[in-house]
Amino acid sequence: MTNFHAKTIAMDLADEHATLELGHAIGQSLAPPAIVYLRGDLGAGKTTLSRGLLHGLGHIGSVKSPTYTIVEPYLLDAMSVYHFDLYRLGDPEELEYLGLRDYLEQNALLLFEWPDRGGAYLPPADLLIELSPIDEGRHAELTANTPRGLGVLAHLRL
Repeated sequence: MTNFHAKTIAMDLADEHATLELGHAIGQSLAPPAIVYLRGDLGAGKTTLSRGLLHGLGHIGSVKSPTYTIVEPYLLDAMSVYHFDLYRLGDPEELEYLGLRDYLEQNALLLFEWPDRGGAYLPPADLLIELSPIDEGRHAELTANTPRGLGVLAHLRL
């Protein structure tokens, strides 16, 4: 068995529209089960990218930040998507009380904003997306940590 080596690609996104387009392209290439981490400071574009990703999966309608609810479910025709925002998590152990194991047992796509706050309770990500603001846009780094994540990067053809 060969060891998988993570692969990272980086790109600059000119504006919010470009961030939505990247999310849309990622969404079109994801299939469950999959884990996606979204890292970046407040206002870096994590929820914007999530909105594009959900629309790429076929969601019609609004996508709000789950900052106060911690998780927002999206039950699509082809899959279930659970969008977590762990910013307000006081302790990683709270994920046990939120039923994280139940979410992980489903054939679903799980998006985690602020994944570092989940500590060892979170499974490893197939795809890590790090966003940081630059000028009017954002800088994005996408790291594939599994063959599934590598498939997403290959689909983007960057």
